[in-house]
Amino acid sequence: MKKIGAIFLSCLLGACTSLPTSTEYINRGEGYLKDENPDKAVTAYNHAIALNPQNVEAYVARGTAHFFAGEFALAEQDFKYALSKNPYQADVYTALGSALASQGNYKEALQFIEKAIALKPDRPENFVSRAGVYFMLGQYQQAIADYSAVLRVYPAREVYFARGVVYEKLGDSVSAQKDFNSAQQRNIPETLEVYSKLK
Repeated sequence: MKKIGAIFLSCLLGACTSLPTSTEYINRGEGYLKDENPDKAVTAYNHAIALNPQNVEAYVARGTAHFFAGEFALAEQDFKYALSKNPYQADVYTALGSALASQGNYKEALQFIEKAIALKPDRPENFVSRAGVYFMLGQYQQAIADYSAVLRVYPAREVYFARGVVYEKLGDSVSAQKDFNSAQQRNIPETLEVYSKLK
């Protein structure tokens, strides 16, 4: 009885306020992902969901961790659940498209990436994702068109390299080499993330 009273008293004095919240577990999970430990991130996100099953952000975060762990079907489930609760998340449509494409479901992936583009037509990552799916479908001209549209506004090494690979697949070694050379330029960003941070 004394032990129960001591626990109750310590809670009254503020010791119980240090229990992690759903949001704190999400933050922990993000740290684990940055440290490239998706399994620990999934565990943190599971705790976040257990504390607040309505926290859509936790499902998106867990889906991302599943994706980086190579658990694409589990990522798909989490992204679809998050979209069922909030269908206006362009980034989640793109993530779902990536999860589907990673399972070889390219046509379905394309449908979800199209939804992302409809919601955020100014986000270059969506077009790069669609170009990647076009490439996997063998629709090389569409892939080049998407990569080219991005490069006109947001030149980045990763995009030049990706377009170069498509040109190479088409047998256009001259255009491919031009893109590979452009990808070596030091005055352009490595990835599109730089542009995303400016918005």
